[in-house]
Amino acid sequence: MVKSSIFFLLLLCCTLGAQTKMDDILGNWVATDNSVKVNIYKDGGTFKAKLIWYDINLGSGKPIHAAVDGRNPNHNLRNRKIIGMEVLQGLHFNASTKRWEKGKIYDASSGRTWDSYAQIRDDGELIVRGYWKWQWIGKTLHFKRY
Repeated sequence: MVKSSIFFLLLLCCTLGAQTKMDDILGNWVATDNSVKVNIYKDGGTFKAKLIWYDINLGSGKPIHAAVDGRNPNHNLRNRKIIGMEVLQGLHFNASTKRWEKGKIYDASSGRTWDSYAQIRDDGELIVRGYWKWQWIGKTLHFKRY
């Protein structure tokens, strides 16, 4: 009886430790292809991300400090710097699905904004999906903690 009680307690501790918590997404993340780095932070009740680095070979070829958001559909925003730009906003943590949902992700290379969600897999990899109307029409980005 004592052995089964100890086993149950250990199992419970391991299960609780593996659960995703709301703030697990916070911090710096780098894409698994090393193309971009972002900082995810909390602003009020939602989560946002700013671009902190990108591979210059994948961009316009301009130095990182000089690159601007030239494809933004809002002409007033086309001169804002890419570095430090908010690229993900409005994510809300859903405790039942263990995902951050109902967000928007901005793609500076196309000037488009997509619906998005994010989740952390059991192996610690962050999955960010940008999609158009339906979640199966979109693109998934993979990140590791930096």
